[in-house]
Amino acid sequence: MSRLATLSFTLLLAGGASAQAYASWFTGNTQDAAPQPLGGVCMMGGASEFDPAMQWFLDRANGGDVLVLRASGADGYNDYMYSDLGGINSVETIRFDAAGAANDPYVAERIQKAEAIWFAGGDQWNYASYWRNTPVQTLINEAITQRNIAIGGTSAGMAILGGCYFSAQFGSITSSFALTNPMDQAVAVDCTPFLNVPFMAATITDTHYDNPDRRGRHFTFLARMAQMGDSMAYGIACNEYVAVCVAPDGIAHVYGEYPDYQEFAYFLRVNCMPPVSPETCAPGQPLTWDRGGEAVKVYKVPGVPGGDHWFNLNDHESGSGGAWEDWSAVAGLFTTQAGNAPDCLPTVTGARDTEQVALDWDPLAGIAGIAGSSPAAELQVLGLDGRMIPGRRSTAGDVQQVRLPHDAHGLFLLRLTEAGRSRVWRLARP
Repeated sequence: MSRLATLSFTLLLAGGASAQAYASWFTGNTQDAAPQPLGGVCMMGGASEFDPAMQWFLDRANGGDVLVLRASGADGYNDYMYSDLGGINSVETIRFDAAGAANDPYVAERIQKAEAIWFAGGDQWNYASYWRNTPVQTLINEAITQRNIAIGGTSAGMAILGGCYFSAQFGSITSSFALTNPMDQAVAVDCTPFLNVPFMAATITDTHYDNPDRRGRHFTFLARMAQMGDSMAYGIACNEYVAVCVAPDGIAHVYGEYPDYQEFAYFLRVNCMPPVSPETCAPGQPLTWDRGGEAVKVYKVPGVPGGDHWFNLNDHESGSGGAWEDWSAVAGLFTTQAGNAPDCLPTVTGARDTEQVALDWDPLAGIAGIAGSSPAAELQVLGLDGRMIPGRRSTAGDVQQVRLPHDAHGLFLLRLTEAGRSRVWRLARP
């Protein structure tokens, strides 16, 4: 049997810097396993981890090595993952104590050897400010797209998994504050490209949903996305003891201890019946996003121990075990009521105008053109699972164009990111 080792050490920044860049704790087999990971995404609501869901996440490493990344705390996950649950080769926790750790060769090596990466709770602004536009961001995204690693997180670690995210740059906010001040800088909805997590391209997450009640602020996050011009925006949220585990086929299974406890996950989507933007989302004014009481459609799913209830992230319409609700707000007063499933057109088949940009989509040629964006805007094509699709890009005047590979057919997401704002269209090519 391979030798087991438990190591605890702290390293300094290269060049003799006085501040510690990171600390690392290792538990398990020191010989790298290197199996083929099974992919998947696991998101938890922010209280204690729910064992069946965490075991699902560890199993996606396929007997390989798990890396825990965090910006506070210590090695609390090591024994829990390796000894209490098991089925993996090793666990290493790296705590970032300074932004410079993102450029450290050892950190890069550990990301490249991980079959699963877990983001701990804490302050998501630390993650965004430490990792965006660094080797950590690049290597994590390469690990997802090229090696199919599993990815997951809890609390702040779940917050950073969406294509848009509440960055908490100016601190946390309550639902009442967000609804009253939707355009305040503290309502920091950020769509700057960060992590390319499968099925999360047009999604913003939230956690601790029941303590305190965060439905109103999450609703406001979607209002901000819709205000930016994104008519295809989604949300995923968990009560504190609930987990959502997304398999590679896009089916999101919900884990919890319902009916012993009121444990739910929530899947939000902007109602696809136009007009979809908020009636009032302006500085100094409370949010009104009503649209006949159906501004946002929400599938509320009880979490059960076996994860038997689910929601389909391929269409954001079908599910099992849950019930639809309609959410709205008038002058900052948030309201929920029983609702019906949305009735949405699934794709863009030709030209599509928004308030600021125009999309010209030629499905036969596989060419998408965007007019009205700035030259600095970023245009990306993704599969429904969130993976990047290579395409040839060109710019002429104020028109950005992307040509899909000739063998790319089916459904795709076209994402335009400009000045931290994101718009997403779903495209079909026969």
